[in-house]
Amino acid sequence: MVALLFETALPHGQILLFLGLAAGFYMAWSIGANDVANAMGTSVGSKGITLRQAVVIAAIMEFAGAVLVGSHVSETVRKGIFDPSHLEALPLVLAFISALAASAVWLQIATYFGWPVSTTHSIVASVLGVGLIMGGPESIKWSSVGAIVASWVTSPLCGGLISFILFKIIQVFIIRNKHPVRQIYRFIPFIVAYVAFTLSLVMVWKGLKSLNLNLNLGSALAVSAAVAATAGLLSLFWVARLKIKHEKERIDRKIELASDLGEGIPFVRKEHRSETAPVTELRPALAPGSEIPSKRWEYRREFEFEKVESVFTGLMVVSACFLAFAHGANDVANAVGPLAAIISITRDGVVSLKAAVPVPILALGAVGIVVGLATWGYKVIETIGRKITELTPSRGFAANLGAASTIVLASRLGFPISTTHTLVGAVLGVGLARGFETLNLQMIRGIVISWIVTIPAGAVLAIVFYYALRIFF
Repeated sequence: MVALLFETALPHGQILLFLGLAAGFYMAWSIGANDVANAMGTSVGSKGITLRQAVVIAAIMEFAGAVLVGSHVSETVRKGIFDPSHLEALPLVLAFISALAASAVWLQIATYFGWPVSTTHSIVASVLGVGLIMGGPESIKWSSVGAIVASWVTSPLCGGLISFILFKIIQVFIIRNKHPVRQIYRFIPFIVAYVAFTLSLVMVWKGLKSLNLNLNLGSALAVSAAVAATAGLLSLFWVARLKIKHEKERIDRKIELASDLGEGIPFVRKEHRSETAPVTELRPALAPGSEIPSKRWEYRREFEFEKVESVFTGLMVVSACFLAFAHGANDVANAVGPLAAIISITRDGVVSLKAAVPVPILALGAVGIVVGLATWGYKVIETIGRKITELTPSRGFAANLGAASTIVLASRLGFPISTTHTLVGAVLGVGLARGFETLNLQMIRGIVISWIVTIPAGAVLAIVFYYALRIFF
């Protein structure tokens, strides 16, 4: 990376490179603070893992995704908002520096208020701003802008619908069943197979650019089905170990299960706990004149639900790890793509539509993302995990898997999509599955407004930064 600071073909090249590196790192920091929190927010909000654990897991997976499989060739202008090939080198470098700085500033503002906004939309908005003042309205590809606006509706709608359906299935067949633990044993192989199938499709069908895994539909389905079948069979060993572990815990805690299988499993009521009364003596209240507890299935069955949620905790963390890895691989380009263009144009003095992304630049972006998550990521994690609706591991799992499923389907069906908006919609869908009253409408309103403001805010900030830089260069 040091050599890049000395090989320049533009006047003030080294200063421009330094400004570009600073703006790129700032953008990566903002991405880590805002966007990465989306992947880990459900896990922390549901108390499946702690914030410290989330930072460590996301740091490892984001860094690995960015450096190992991050794209080594990036488009000069993200999403083809305008054609820069007819522009001069120096103004274009200033435009990219301005776009990075403006996008990072808006993301920082959004993060301060805990708003989960799209980092892709933010950088696109900034590029749109500088494109307007450099080439005029006729140089902008307004169809691309229209697709972004459409994604404000399609992303949360698709994510919400799929997550709503997934959580309803979990509710009906597992959580509301009289014997939820028995049901989770039965469904684990199918759940694991579906998780493996969906996550494999994200890899081989959506495609990681640097690995060229853009398989056709038939090949992608075959590979994903093979992975799903293998994972489902292996999960049988997990089920066997869970049965032994849960039975041991049940015996240690003296919770009787077998004697009341016909009516549902007795539950240990918190208000009846005492150091003198054995756990086995704690039972639901009896109906008047009856020796059998009435409507036993309506009581909270602490032990059963505790075990069910512990299973979903593991599944949720696995899905969150994958989302973080995929995010590092794909969205790090929002920071390093314009930075790579700045380095290429400054060094060669020639405008190009494609720019090589050296590994040290990918690493810089990855480090920035990790630092952003560690320092400010908790703000958006709080919003996703706690302020939209109350989450448990089973709800967080449904949201994560619904978001991953939506990303696969929408990407290949050609629907405009935003990962951030999709996950927010997925959390909303899980909340709606429990009832409209469980949603925080005030927070939702603030999030929607922040999505709409992203385009004009990014564009205006980029214009301001561009004219400020033109004064000095």
